[in-house]
Amino acid sequence: MSDSVPEATAEETPVEVEPAYDPAVPAPLNVVRTPTGNAEIDAQLERLGDADHLATDGHVEVYEDVHRGLRDALTALDARPGPPAPSPSYDQRAPSPSYGNRS
Repeated sequence: MSDSVPEATAEETPVEVEPAYDPAVPAPLNVVRTPTGNAEIDAQLERLGDADHLATDGHVEVYEDVHRGLRDALTALDARPGPPAPSPSYDQRAPSPSYGNRS
């Protein structure tokens, strides 16, 4: 009797097969999203990654949601209270401008 181990045959060894390309199956774009440092904006950029797992007809919803979020973030920047805008100051002592000599 021999103590040798039988070699594995091709049938016994699992072979990983890449799935065939199917254009109907969503494929990640793997677009690099660089953080901006603004948490609200970064969250919207990450939300774009959700489109990678959806069929094309689902992208519009994600894009509209991200657009709405970015627009809201920009609007919030404009609405933040800050120092009041300087009011125009008029020197009451200065003569009014003369637009020609009307005598």
